[in-house]
Order: sequence, then C-alpha cells, then structure tokens
Amino acid sequence: MTVRNIFFSAAVFFLFCAAAPRAEAMILSSPAFAAGQTIPARYTCNGKDVSPALVWKDVPEKTKSLALLVQDPDAPAGVWTHWMIYDIPADARGMPSHVPSAAHLADGGAQGLNSFGKTGYGGPCPPPGDLPHHYIFRLYALDARLAFVPDATAAALKAALKGHVLATAALTGRYGRTLK
Repeated sequence: MTVRNIFFSAAVFFLFCAAAPRAEAMILSSPAFAAGQTIPARYTCNGKDVSPALVWKDVPEKTKSLALLVQDPDAPAGVWTHWMIYDIPADARGMPSHVPSAAHLADGGAQGLNSFGKTGYGGPCPPPGDLPHHYIFRLYALDARLAFVPDATAAALKAALKGHVLATAALTGRYGRTLK
C-alpha cells in the first residue's frame, strides 16, 4: 500500500466517522453511591433490599420513553439481571428509592422480571468471595414507547431496544460479601 493510499484511506475513515450518527450522551448518577464505589448494604440482600434513588440528565429532546436495566456481569451463572423498568416517561429525570415491586408503576412505567424470577428490584446478593461484583445500571433513551407485556425478561427488553436507542448512560457500583 502506498503512502498516498494510506492517506486517502485515513481521510475516508475520518470523514465516515464524522458523518456517522452517534448516540447522544446522558449522565446517570445516584445519591446513594458514587460511580465505581460500594453500593450501601441497605440496597442489597444483606439490608432492606430496596432500590436506590437514581438521577439522570441530558436526555435527548426526541426521547419518547426511557428504560433501565441493572445487571451483574460477574455472576457465576452468567449475566444476572437485578432490575428492569421500561416505558419510563421521557420527562422523568430520576427515580426515587424504594420503587414498589409492581408490574405497572404509577407514572406509566412497567417492570420486568429479574433473574430471581420476581418483578421489580432484586438487590446485589453475590456469593461470598474475595472480589466484589460489579452492578451496571444502564439507562436508555428511546425514540418510542415499548409497550410490551409486564414481566418481560431482559432478553425481550434487549431485543425491543434494537433500532430505538437515542442515548445511553451507565453507572457502575460494587458489592461483595467476604468468606467467613
């Protein structure tokens, strides 16, 4: 390949990247824990096992709904879903702590099944070990309402998200239980 071809290829690549549509950035945080830090025990199976409050900003203007998926990629059985909510109103800018475990929420949102086989939030509950697990709270801004059945699974949610994601934001917390 000649220097001229390399330069031309690089120029085409940069032009393509500049013209490619990009998802806008959102920011997701929690007053309960900072990014990368330990999730307090009250939000886990060792505490009250209630959902933490969440706050988000910079939601794209064209958003029609939001979805939230909380998963532990370190689980021994594979990725473990701790919480999923979809059809969160587009104008919402957060979620309070202690979200009830109802399939339908007062704001119009709906909750799916977690990997514990229950509707709503199931907090971190890793097996005892030397290393904490990571819990990824991922928020999706969507160009549509999903409006599928309550008690849907994470796989169904991920399939429904395809082609509808305008932006994403993630917040990762850690939690572990030591060997005794």
